[in-house]
Amino acid sequence: MKAAAFDYLRATSVAEACALLREHGDEARLIAGGQSLTPMMAMRLTRAAQLIDINEISALKFIALDDGVARTGACTRQCVIERDAALAARVPMLRQALMWVGHIQTRNRGTVGGSLMHADPAAELPLVAQVLGATLMLRSVDGVRAVPAAEFFIAPLTTAARADECLEEIHWPLWNTHRTGSAFVETSRRHGDFAIVASAAQIALDDEGRCTRAAFGIGGGNSTPVAFAHIAKNLLGALLDEQTIAAAAHASANEMEFSSDLHAGADYRLHLAATLTARALRDARDQALSKS
Repeated sequence: MKAAAFDYLRATSVAEACALLREHGDEARLIAGGQSLTPMMAMRLTRAAQLIDINEISALKFIALDDGVARTGACTRQCVIERDAALAARVPMLRQALMWVGHIQTRNRGTVGGSLMHADPAAELPLVAQVLGATLMLRSVDGVRAVPAAEFFIAPLTTAARADECLEEIHWPLWNTHRTGSAFVETSRRHGDFAIVASAAQIALDDEGRCTRAAFGIGGGNSTPVAFAHIAKNLLGALLDEQTIAAAAHASANEMEFSSDLHAGADYRLHLAATLTARALRDARDQALSKS
């Protein structure tokens, strides 16, 4: 199939992109890498009267490590994020998750902001944003609005971004504890497919091996990825033995509302969620323990 007819507009700055969004409203869509939007338009699952290309806006392509936060521009290629050693050292979950995203060709074109704005509940980067508590900076002609990831993902393919807002950058909190480990695991029908279920975890330990900070979540089950901050609090002060990990994994999986489709049944997804969450917590713990 081919996309319905549209007007092609190219923005040369963030200000121009915002002005075009304000002018054309709900009829306009932004495009950068096009790895999600282009096939959806080709299958006519979505339409745009005006397609605004922001791919050449250099101000949206950057990686910066500041005090307490890593900032990435919305149009930064996924392959650039994946290969940046300094970013991987401070936010390792990003590289761990991107290894599961599509294929090399997908990541060469796809952008970090595009994946977050697309908001597929089974996609990897939205889950990372939820687990790490990222903040998304949305710009319009009226200024910048900061939206926490917990408030950004509303439903499948639906976010809190308004029609006249452009995602400008993403802030990823840094964990400054030396003994920190993270992990991202998923199961899909084929490598590169969207996850049937995915789980991500990050753990910080003290010198005695007790948990001082924890964050973990599950994607591919609910209408949005879910982080379980209330269950993670129960891990504080614990040594994270197998019993503690299994209890947290089962408690989180049982809070999900899984459904059946042609790829997997609800019971299988529940089993996967508990198994993968335990694996992610265990791998994150072991990575933290390996740091002296």
